[in-house]
Amino acid sequence: MLLFAVDIKTAGSLSLLVSLPTMLVGFARYSRDGSFAVLGANLRFTMIMAAGSIAGAVLGGLLLGVFSELVLIPALAVILLVSAVKLARHD
Repeated sequence: MLLFAVDIKTAGSLSLLVSLPTMLVGFARYSRDGSFAVLGANLRFTMIMAAGSIAGAVLGGLLLGVFSELVLIPALAVILLVSAVKLARHD
């Protein structure tokens, strides 16, 4: 957003677009060596995370265009700061 001077909605969309090939390559590599077996061992947790991800994507899609950049940028800043604090305090 800052580097290329695009609005936050465009930056978010481009971020998803750039992430897709990375996720596909990672999925292919992990599925080849059997690393996804851990998901079956933790099926309940896996399903909760998948449901949350789907719900977040649907809600985000529905809210797209509802909030202005004046709301989105400070909200994103708060989320990033909270995440950074949680990561720094993690043992």
